[in-house]
Amino acid sequence: MIRTEKLTRRFHLGETVTALEDVSVSIAPRDFLAVIGPSGSGKSTFMNIIGCLDQPTSGKCWVDGQEISALSSNELAAIKNRKIGFIFQHFNLLDRLDARENIELPLMYAGVNKRSRREIAEIALRLVGLADRARHRPAQLSGGQQQRVAVARALACSPKIILADEPTGALDSKSSGELMDLFHSLNEAGRTIIVITHDARIARRASRVIRFLDGRVQ
Repeated sequence: MIRTEKLTRRFHLGETVTALEDVSVSIAPRDFLAVIGPSGSGKSTFMNIIGCLDQPTSGKCWVDGQEISALSSNELAAIKNRKIGFIFQHFNLLDRLDARENIELPLMYAGVNKRSRREIAEIALRLVGLADRARHRPAQLSGGQQQRVAVARALACSPKIILADEPTGALDSKSSGELMDLFHSLNEAGRTIIVITHDARIARRASRVIRFLDGRVQ
């Protein structure tokens, strides 16, 4: 599903900083992978590249069989919107919208009609166990419920890949465990799950772990 070959990313911030160096990994379809490492280890830079949010300085990256390393920003956006669902630590829900409306938002930008948006959002809410919270705004939901809405939003466009960046960072241990249970269910249903984390307890819930240190895979 995702493959990188000698992936390197450097930033020029007065001096040259190497965030990734010669990273070659392969992630199979339906894999459940944890990417672990301390702050500054390169794991978030790796996520940004495989998630089509950034491009490498050198090396190659394939997503679902397509080589993306030299694509334009518009081409990367098209792949990202069709094939990848993103989940972040701080949920990124809009306070003025209820749960269903937050899920409908990316569908609206994709040109999906109102009736279909509602149907898809309601299906996604059922998948994450929040069908009875459709009309609740984020402030009326617990942290764990907000993250489930974020998962439902990521599922709305039926992506093959779920990329979760520190998804349990703002959750208590009970909600973290429930979220990982949900990821397991999504993985069993056929999705490729990649969780970026610094928490070894979360990483142990994945099927496979890749550890980063100083921009390299350990």
